[in-house]
Amino acid sequence: MSSEGKKLFNIIILGISFMFIFTAFQSCGNIAQTVITNLNNTDFHGSGYTSMSIIYGVLSASNLISPSLVAIVGPQFSMVVSGVFYSLYIAVFIQPATWAFYTASVLIGIAAAVLWTAQGNCLTENSDENTIGRNSGIFWALLQFSLIFGNLYIYFAWQGKTHISESDRRTVFIALTVISLVGTVLFFLIRKQEDTKAPGDDDSTNEILGESSSARNKMMRAVAAFKKSITLSFTKEMLLLSVTTAYTGLVLTFFSGVYGTCIGAVNRFGSEEKSLIGLSGIFIGVGEILGGGIFGLLSKKSRSGRNPVVMLGILVHFIAFYLIFFNMPNDAPIAPMEGTDQVAYMIPSKEVAMLCSFLLGLGDSCFNTQLLSILGFLYSEDSAPAFAIFKFVQSICAAVAYFYSNYFLLQWQLLIMVIVGFFGTITFFTVEWGAAAALAARGSDYSSI
Repeated sequence: MSSEGKKLFNIIILGISFMFIFTAFQSCGNIAQTVITNLNNTDFHGSGYTSMSIIYGVLSASNLISPSLVAIVGPQFSMVVSGVFYSLYIAVFIQPATWAFYTASVLIGIAAAVLWTAQGNCLTENSDENTIGRNSGIFWALLQFSLIFGNLYIYFAWQGKTHISESDRRTVFIALTVISLVGTVLFFLIRKQEDTKAPGDDDSTNEILGESSSARNKMMRAVAAFKKSITLSFTKEMLLLSVTTAYTGLVLTFFSGVYGTCIGAVNRFGSEEKSLIGLSGIFIGVGEILGGGIFGLLSKKSRSGRNPVVMLGILVHFIAFYLIFFNMPNDAPIAPMEGTDQVAYMIPSKEVAMLCSFLLGLGDSCFNTQLLSILGFLYSEDSAPAFAIFKFVQSICAAVAYFYSNYFLLQWQLLIMVIVGFFGTITFFTVEWGAAAALAARGSDYSSI
């Protein structure tokens, strides 16, 4: 196999591995609070929202040390170990214990930071300036299919069930644990590159992870990159984009955990209320894949810049929030095990609920593809520190949102996203206009961004 063929093979294996792991993990996140609600009349007293808050809080802090860990043990082994911790977290639900649940939440937060740092390193090692766009697109598409497969399984497994029995729970989570382990094992198929960079080449990923055989030198480079991240975080552009990034963290929490819980709590959906959680995840995935394909892979054909895509994203989300407000009972996010019989401003509609799922995924892909694009454009020389800041802010806000999801009624959660989303769109426009002005001053075509 040629060198290019080997690199493409590695990218495909990387994407498939992540697809398996996140098929399991995202399905687990979607149904965790619903499952836990059915457990809270036992000795188990955990909260799915609190767990996810811990995960994202630890993840954000662990971004500070994950480059050093990956530099020492290598990206492949880092991903294997991280995959094992993902599997252990899912396996906790087979026979839940409160202490094990929260301990696993802390461990998977650290593992997630390491996993995504190693993923970035592996993607870079197997790409060059001519293939990075294609390889990123392949990885993104394979990853997003995880939303389809996992939730499709949940939909059929819980079809017609109004209560999740112990047998149902064990069957689902044993299957999800096995799926996660399959993805972890696939990391072993990734082939090492003997010479991934030409002599003299350098990039921001290498600045963090280094190529030296000396662990000490790699650690020093990681510290230097951390200092650069601190410097970048206080620049005008990064501060403005942090508001937009914060919004993506809030939305991530809502569509990956809260909205599925709301659907599962609506008693008026009858025997389909639990299986609809999986169907909702499928529609979110369709929206993500469609948006990622149109606004990510086809972005080169756009001659209007990024602002129209972000404007579309916020409009799509506002429509979704409006429909959810009218369709979902206000107490749905914090309803007890018995669910809720309340009605909002219309009789709960399954069709409207699934439409909102699709709109949530589509709008999220609009924001994320354009944020990744503008960060890569503005910080092409310091992309790794810039993306570390992006992940840090997003994770912090996701952790905060999961925490208040334990207590806030649906209307207040929607209001928070509307306010932050509005200001996040304005700040993104401000940065984009500045980027366009800088291009114009250099005589470059705006469509080249």
